[in-house]
Parts: sequence; structure tokens; C-alpha cells
Amino acid sequence: MPIKNDNNRSRLLSRIFLYLTGGLLVLNLVSPLLFGQNIQRVPYSMFIHQVDENQVAQVSMGQNQIRYQLKPQDGEENGQVLSTTPIFDMELPKRLEDHGVTFAAVPPPRNTWFNNILSWVIPPLIFVGVWQFFARRGLGGGQQGVLSIGKSKAKVYVEGEAGKVTFDDVAGVDEAKVELEEIVECLKEPQRYTQLGAKIPKGVLLVGPPGTGKTLLAKAVAGEAGVPFFSISGSEFVEMFVGVGSSRVRDLFDQAKKQAPCIVFIDELDAIGKSRASNGFYGGNDEREQTLNQLLTEMDGFSAGDNTVIVLAATNRPETLDPALLRPGRFDRQVLVDRPDLAGRERILQIHAKEVSLADEVDLRVIATRTPGFAGADLANLVNEAALLAARNKRTAVAQEDFSEAIERVVAGLEKKSRVLNDKEKKIVAYHEVGHALVGALMPGSGKVEKISIVPRGMAALGYTLQLPTEDRFLKDELELRGEIATLLGGRAAEEIVFGNITTGAANDLQRATDVAERMVTTYGMSKVLGPLAYEQSQQNAFLGGQMPNPRRAVSETTAKAIDEEVKGIVETAHRRALEILNLNRDLLEALSQKLLEVEVMEGASLQELLAQVKNPPELTQAEVPLVHA
Repeated sequence: MPIKNDNNRSRLLSRIFLYLTGGLLVLNLVSPLLFGQNIQRVPYSMFIHQVDENQVAQVSMGQNQIRYQLKPQDGEENGQVLSTTPIFDMELPKRLEDHGVTFAAVPPPRNTWFNNILSWVIPPLIFVGVWQFFARRGLGGGQQGVLSIGKSKAKVYVEGEAGKVTFDDVAGVDEAKVELEEIVECLKEPQRYTQLGAKIPKGVLLVGPPGTGKTLLAKAVAGEAGVPFFSISGSEFVEMFVGVGSSRVRDLFDQAKKQAPCIVFIDELDAIGKSRASNGFYGGNDEREQTLNQLLTEMDGFSAGDNTVIVLAATNRPETLDPALLRPGRFDRQVLVDRPDLAGRERILQIHAKEVSLADEVDLRVIATRTPGFAGADLANLVNEAALLAARNKRTAVAQEDFSEAIERVVAGLEKKSRVLNDKEKKIVAYHEVGHALVGALMPGSGKVEKISIVPRGMAALGYTLQLPTEDRFLKDELELRGEIATLLGGRAAEEIVFGNITTGAANDLQRATDVAERMVTTYGMSKVLGPLAYEQSQQNAFLGGQMPNPRRAVSETTAKAIDEEVKGIVETAHRRALEILNLNRDLLEALSQKLLEVEVMEGASLQELLAQVKNPPELTQAEVPLVHA
């Protein structure tokens, strides 16, 4: 292409210039060594001695060197030429006169045009060349050196390149695919829409949790439409220099208009699109705001012939975006890319399982059932972890047990076989985990207890009870939340019953139980005393799971006290329920714990057979115990 030829020619000329400059500099440095006379240097004392002995014929005195010629000896036509380093000697001229030595000062060097070039022209050129060399690599990031600092860094993918992504490579987000298929049709047949008077959407914003496939969907749109795809991250617009961000936005859209129809994809849009109101009344980061303003201008600046340039953007923080970006005419549509359901997880596993060798007994449906809440990236990592485990065990195919172990590694962490517990700690952990399992086996809506282990995992887990839901759940009622709290307190209750004492092992259980109880009172309105009111502010970052520093609304001291009493009442009621269940099933608690101490891990049909024997206290089978303060 002509652009590539121009870049190659510019690069060749720059290289020739650097070589010539370097050659002249080296020539200037080595020329005295190559063309100068090889004159022997002697000590100053020897020079004075030779003058006193009348051996010196003539002397040339310079600022840094005294060069002198000796009188010719027998058979010599000219005397030997020597040199010495001068010292401050006021008597030297008189000494030379007394011995009849001819002496003179060395004239300054001639100021030739070549010396002028070397001294005045070459050093600045060398400085400019070196600065451009480093600027090309450190600042510009492109072939034009420092001049490319305002150019777009977008990567361009054209039709026919290797690694083409289509909608067949995306699964688990069927609703989002349906919305984006229309965008593909707009790019392929824009006249079908324009002849009806419809306006093609200018922008589509993909929102959703991390790892759900937003970037993959954008690439699939470009792959299906067969148009150029400009991909850039929002952070690549902003540099340390003022005005670079807006310049890169202009350059990006100029390139896109030249290759229309095409797609411009901006990943992590919140890096440049944050709300300007969040920086205070007088604004904040001027450079980022200039970049945002330029983006708004470019999205408004499409003429009728530019409608086939569609902007796709992705973010997992839509609540932070500036309202001007989200208005109709810019990002006309917001497409939610959420975590997949059971069927979606199974299809995602099928896509990623094509790249690995699976054993015949592997059931992807079972794996999908055991991975609720996993995003597409999590499932891809799960398949890779299972393949690594199979390779570590020197298997020729990935087995079902490799997937089970991979799920546990993701959920609970790595096994800490080097963390050896003493007999007392091991016994406490065993009763603690069995307490969780027995209470959890009776709770409504709780997951199935798949495994009990006293092998340490992760950062601080000395043992764990693995509960996995049998289906996707989107709602929980009050009884199920109370059951969840009782399950969390089952370990502490077992310690109280068996040892008459409690340990620090239930710290995380208490934290989680208190959080659930507080949400029941302050968020879900499940309190008969406080009524159906929300005392907690809404979460400001749902996709990333962040929370505000103080999510509770401003309430009176009386209301705050009532909230604390209600939370305490819910937790204490669940604690009593766990104690009653374990007291009723004390024999089963002992039997399970002793077996767990022997085998360390219990799972499968044998565990389910024992858990089926758990008895429910009669007084708790009809209804939940009411609130203490109700």
C-alpha cells in the first residue's frame, strides 16, 4: 500500500541520516590518531636536561603540549621530534635564550568550514535524532515517531484474517445475540432500513459483569458482518500530554469513516466516559473531560453517509457513565450481557470442551448444574484447569473427577496438604463441618451437600462443606434466608454441644450470617417491627459487587437500636434452631464425625445415605419460629 511504502522510505532516510552523522562524529574523533604524527612524549625534567646539554634545536610551545626537535646526531639528516607536558615555568624562555634555542608559540587551529559543521551543525542533529529515536518507542508507539503521539492506537481487524469470531463461538447470551444480529443486518443491508425511514443505531453499549463475553460479542458482530473492526481500550486515549486524548478520538473516527462500513469498539468505556458531575461542581480531570467531549462530538457528527459507522462499547460500570453518552442518538441501545443460566453454561462448556480430549463418562450437564453463577470466562478457566489436572495425573483424556476437582479449586481454593493439624484441631474441624452438613440437609431451598472435607484449602479454610444448588435460583423467601443463617451457624453449634466451648473457626460464618440478617431487616423489609422499609441505600456498583462505605441511610438512634435488635433476634433464632437439630441428631453427629476423621473426605452415595437419616425437630416442621421482638 502507498502508506506502507512512505513509512519504509521515511524509515530508510532516517537510518541513513543516523549512519552519516555517526560516521562523521567517529571520523572527527579518530582523525588525529590516524593522520597525526607518532611523537614520543618525555618527562619535563628530561626536556630541561636536554636544553641544558645543548641538545635542543628548536621548540614550539602550545597550551597543552611542548613539541621540540633535537639537533641531528652523526648520520642523521633531521633531529628527533619529542614532546612533553608543560608546567608553569617563568624561567623557561630565558633558559632557551641562554642555550641558543629557537622557540615560538603554536598558532591556534584554523577555523575551517568542516570544523564549523562538526561543532555547530552535527551536535544539534545528533540530539534531534536521538530524541526522535526514543520518542518513537516511548511516546508515539507508532511508525511516525513523536508525530504519532496524537494518532489512534486502535487495532484494525479486516475480513479474512485468521481467528475470525462468529456468533457460533458465543453461547449463553442468546438475548444479547438477538439484539446484535440486527446490527449485523444494518451493516450488511443498510438500504433495507433507510428506505423505510429508519435510522441505523449509532452506538450500542454492552453492559454486564466481567467475563461474560462482551468483547467476544463485539468481535462476533464484526466477524458476521465482514467489515473492518477497530478495537481500542478507553485507557489508551489518555496520555500524560494535554490534548492527546481528543486528538486520538478524532484520528480514530477519521480512519473509521474512510473504511465505512465498519465497527468501532471501545472496551472499558468508563475509563473516559465517567460522569462529569462526579468530579465536583467545578469539574475535575480536564484532559479526560476533553476526551469525553470529543467523543460526544464525533458521535453526533456523522452525516447521512456515515451511518454505517457503528460504535460498540463495553463496560461493567454503567452507573458511572456520563448521561450525555447514554442519551438517544449516541448509544441508542444498552444490551445486558449477564451470567448464563443452566442451559447457557452447558453450551459454553460444549464450545470450550471441543479443544480438549474428554473421557466418555464426562457429563457436561452435571458440570453446568454444579457451576451456578459462573461466567463464560470462569467456565473456560474451569475446562482448562480440568485439562491441566488430567495432564498432571498422566491421563490421556479429561475425566469427570478432574472437573470435580477443578470446581473445588475454583470455589474453595487449592488443597494445603502441607498444613498439618494436630489431633485436637482436626477433631474440632470435623465436628464443625459435620454440623454444617446436618443442619444444611434440612434447610428449605438450600443446596445439596455434595462433599465434606477436613483437608485445608485456600488461605484460611481448615475444612469445608460443599453445597451446590440443584437449579438456578433468582429469588429467596424469608424461610430460606433463615435456613441459610442456621446452616452457617451449624458449625459453631456443633462445637458448643460436643466440646462445651467455641473456637475462632466460626469467624467467617458469623460474619456472613450477620450480613444476611442485616440485609433481611434493612434491605428486604423482612421485619414485623420495622415494617416494609428499606434502611440501606441501593448498591452503586452491582456488576463489580462494590459497596458504599456507609450503605445505611441516616436513621434515628431509636431506629438504629431497633435494627440491631432485629438482626440479633434473627441470628439468635437461627442459632437455637441449629442447636435443636444437632441435639436431636447427636448420634448421627458423632457417627459422621468419627468417620470423617478416618477418611478425611466424604462424598457420593455413602454421604447422601447418612444425611437422609437426619431428623427434623417436630416443633419446627410447621412454620418458622417467629421473631423475638415481633
